[in-house]
Order: sequence, then C-alpha cells, then structure tokens
Amino acid sequence: MKIEFYKYQGTGNDFVILDNRDNKYADLSVKQIKHICDRRFGIGGDGLMLLAKKDGYDFEMIYFNADGNESSMCGNGGRCLVKFAYHMGIHKNTYHFLATDGEHFADIGIDKIIRLKMKDVAKVEEHSSYAILNTGSPHFVKFATNVKEIDVVETGREIRYSAAFEKEGINVNFVESVDEDSIFVRTYERGVEDETMSCGTGVTASALMSAHNENGFNRVEVQTPGGHLSVEFEKTADEHFQNIWLCGPAEFVYKGEMEI
Repeated sequence: MKIEFYKYQGTGNDFVILDNRDNKYADLSVKQIKHICDRRFGIGGDGLMLLAKKDGYDFEMIYFNADGNESSMCGNGGRCLVKFAYHMGIHKNTYHFLATDGEHFADIGIDKIIRLKMKDVAKVEEHSSYAILNTGSPHFVKFATNVKEIDVVETGREIRYSAAFEKEGINVNFVESVDEDSIFVRTYERGVEDETMSCGTGVTASALMSAHNENGFNRVEVQTPGGHLSVEFEKTADEHFQNIWLCGPAEFVYKGEMEI
C-alpha cells in the first residue's frame, strides 16, 4: 500500500498527516502507524493524524501517538491540522472541527498564527508539589527551578510509570516561572515515551497553573525547547478556566510517498 503523506510541525512538535477524506487510510494498523512514525525506519513524527470528513463540521481530527495507538487530544497537532486543512482547500474564517475530546474552533491570523480553542477545565487536583488537570489530555504539572538542567526523560518516565499513573499514563510537565506572565516548559509525553520539543496540551495546562489574574482575562507567554507559544484564557474560580486559546505557529515541512 502506498501512502501520500504531509509533514507539519508546530514549535518542533512534528506530525505525519494523511488526507483521509475519501477513507482510504481508515484501516491502518497499530503496527503500520508505529512504523510510519519511526524516525529511523519510517517517516518520523511525534504522531500521525488523519483529516477526515464529519457531518456538521469542517472536518474531523483523528490522532494517533507515535506508538501507533489512537490517543487523546493534541493541541499542537490540532493547530497543524488546521493549517493542513487550509492547504487542502478548506478555507474558513473560523474552523469548526471534531476531535476525540469534543468540538473545537480555530482561526488563522494575518500573522499566520493558529489560534485553537481548547476545552474548558473545571477541575484541578492540587497537591503539595504538583497539580493534575485535563486539557484534552491528562497532565502532571510541576514547578521547578533550573528546568533546563532536569533529566526530563528519566524523571518524567518515573512519574508516568509510577503506581498512580501507570495504567492510563500521564504527560509530565516541568515548569519554570520566568516573570509574572511568562514561563518555560519541558514535557515528557506518554505514547511518544520521550521528551518532545513542545506539547500543546501541556503548554496549556502549565499556563493555566501560571495564571497571574485570579479572576478574568489572562495571557501567559510560553517558551518551549521548540519555540514560543501563548495561552489566553479566563479564570473564573479556583479550579475553573474557560475561553482557553492556544496560539502559535504551524508550518508545512515537506510531502512525499511511502510504501507500507
């Protein structure tokens, strides 16, 4: 079987994208997807996405982790898929699409920044040294100093495979405050089982935990190893966040064909 693929990246978080609007890639196996995402023997990527048709929406986003399994929401992936949809001729002022965690809206600014509306967050588990929240995917958020010096793979893996999280898995974010409204974030992602250059849902979770206004509008600037993102949101209560927008670039890298 020959596939025609497109490679996109959002702040270093890279994805293989297939146009599945005619349903020709619907039967890809876990083994095939894992092979496609392999950086040595395949195309290479943090995940694979299908652009699919969906009644009542501009498209559906179907996302698979690099391990080949269908996964929860990917924020940077969502932004890349919006850019891909535009390049495939789906031109909208506001995009309305369906993902595994529900419906999303997005737009492309004149500065080519993709703004993606994330799901509201109504609950945060706050512990003495970390917080847990779900921004479309589950995240463990820990504030630390000298985040650049942390062994994210080793420490993140220990947390992700600890007794509390081993069964379902969790993404692990290490966050350093830069100033009142900016942070630096590094993330260990489940499914990739490694540090990624950037994680959209992780950046979102980290930004929510860095709110500088107790009530009302917040904008947090986020630096990751792969580049700069920002998160805009309203904080309405201790554990409630709404109108959450993940903002940043998404770029086409290359296209090609592969026999699988």
